[in-house]
Amino acid sequence: MCLGVPGLVVELDDLTAVVDFWGVRRRVRLDLVDEPVAIGDYVLNHVGFAIRRIPVEDVQATLAVYEQLLQESTEGTREDLMAADVRSELAAGAPRESKP
Repeated sequence: MCLGVPGLVVELDDLTAVVDFWGVRRRVRLDLVDEPVAIGDYVLNHVGFAIRRIPVEDVQATLAVYEQLLQESTEGTREDLMAADVRSELAAGAPRESKP
């Protein structure tokens, strides 16, 4: 199963956008997105590609599902694989400390 992660478009150019995923910002490609996006839109990202623009009327419900998924996986004793996938996607974009 593949999982896309929703994020907010905060910067935009012709072929890429900077997207905010719960405070982690990553540049994603726009080649595959199903329709034009603008700053302030939410997109569904999968491995660095925006695969669809989330319709305005679906944004809150989509974000709520992900928030619940992340919250429940940290409260339970078993690791939820979908939540682990979301966390790893977010961690992959987190800044890394450089070693001297």
